[in-house]
Amino acid sequence: MQGPRPVVLSGPSGAGKSTLLKKLLKDYENIFGFSVSHTTRQPRPGEVNGKDYHFVSREEMLKEIDAGEFIEHAEFSGNIYGTSKGAVQAVQAQNQICVLDIDIQGVKNIKKTELNPIYISVQPPSLDILEKRLRDRQTETEESLLKRLSAARVDLELSKEPGLFDLVIINDDLEKAYSELKEVLLE
Repeated sequence: MQGPRPVVLSGPSGAGKSTLLKKLLKDYENIFGFSVSHTTRQPRPGEVNGKDYHFVSREEMLKEIDAGEFIEHAEFSGNIYGTSKGAVQAVQAQNQICVLDIDIQGVKNIKKTELNPIYISVQPPSLDILEKRLRDRQTETEESLLKRLSAARVDLELSKEPGLFDLVIINDDLEKAYSELKEVLLE
């Protein structure tokens, strides 16, 4: 894949990746472009197809995965999420730095490809704070919230693997986290 080196943002749900990403894309819209992932889950209120995710059927997604159209994919809570080659190429075609929001499984899968991105992990200060953030969103059932917290524990443990990430940002203060992110990316 041609173009500037992409950036992979990873971290558990509720760590603040999306908030940091929205800020970055707003402040530097000509420099960074977001790779829109595919998912088989239903849209949440306010989510827009093609902007937040490409919402597709399970059959369609499995067919494209089998055809080799995805850089990475993973299943979570019965839904498939993935990054298509086309989504990354669409950003690179605009001569922008492609930013991908990927889970830890996806990070490990991308390590096996030729994408060669900068890997950044965004983490909460603690699991208690993460739980509070997820509860405050009020978008989860108790069951899905517990699944996300369990996944976050695993995610945070796996992210300690030496060499997996180029930078780890502890998001305890949004402005501080954002300036750390900008500092590494604007180099």
